[in-house]
Amino acid sequence: MQWRTDILGDDFQACAFEAAGPDGVLRTATLIRHTPLGPAPSALPARAVLFLHGWSDYFFNEELAEFWARQGFEFFALDMHNHGRSLRPGTHGGYVADLDNYDAEITGAIGIIGSLRPAGAAPQLILMGHSTGGLIAALWADRHPGVASQLVLDSPWLEVHGSPALRRAARTMVEPFARFWPESVIRLPERAFYWRSISSSAEGEWALDDAYRPPHAFPVRAGWLSAVLSGQSKVARGLNIDVPILVLISGASANGMFWKESMRRTDAVLDVNTIALRALSLGRTVTLERIDGALHDVFLSAPRVRADAYSRLSRWLRAYVFD
Repeated sequence: MQWRTDILGDDFQACAFEAAGPDGVLRTATLIRHTPLGPAPSALPARAVLFLHGWSDYFFNEELAEFWARQGFEFFALDMHNHGRSLRPGTHGGYVADLDNYDAEITGAIGIIGSLRPAGAAPQLILMGHSTGGLIAALWADRHPGVASQLVLDSPWLEVHGSPALRRAARTMVEPFARFWPESVIRLPERAFYWRSISSSAEGEWALDDAYRPPHAFPVRAGWLSAVLSGQSKVARGLNIDVPILVLISGASANGMFWKESMRRTDAVLDVNTIALRALSLGRTVTLERIDGALHDVFLSAPRVRADAYSRLSRWLRAYVFD
């Protein structure tokens, strides 16, 4: 396994690997590992966390990794295929035709994490996902019981805006295109409001690579949208995740075709009230934390707001991990 060290700060490494999906296609994913600077510990932490980014996104939040390291976890993140450091020439950024196609690379990443330890010393694993990555993480945990010990979801995209009726209508409309022209682009209004609120190239504080996280996101393709709507339908029918789940969302949403100042302190991507209700379909033990003033990614919010989010996450860890 070849680890690169030129991706973020000096305390991060990355390795690319291939995994075959259920359709037999080999796809490239990239595992990022946080290795804090300083004296090497005598043994690797007994706990690890694997983070899954959202759609049209990649891992860049060093502060998040440092938080987990302070809690005694080894931190990993996965740039999933067709995203971030796993983008390859000739492929459609962000595209997937079935969310199940991520299963092999998530399982492969967990296998690599285990291989870094002595035989039989697999760590206790928390799976963490943001937005579409939160939906993917929830579906994966439901299909793979007994692997992750806890699930942390940061504004997971569990449902469309509005009501389930809108999801069903959208699925009916997109299905013919997904079946016959899955890679066709669906023309939707382009908005860069969320990017504007987080990017240091605009009005945010985070240095983003626009090739990995484009201001207007990747083009929406029929097959990808169908895959997301299908995943959300599975959540609506109810999952049976048997481990403690934490869902963090903003206290409010702001939507619309034009910029509003409230988008600096709300979720400008998802309907948080709909997500809050749908979270109850994930499993038996669900904790919901609403973070006032939070953005779509609560851990990219203003310093005071994300400090509140980290505090609430720490409290949940004391209850469900360190008890």
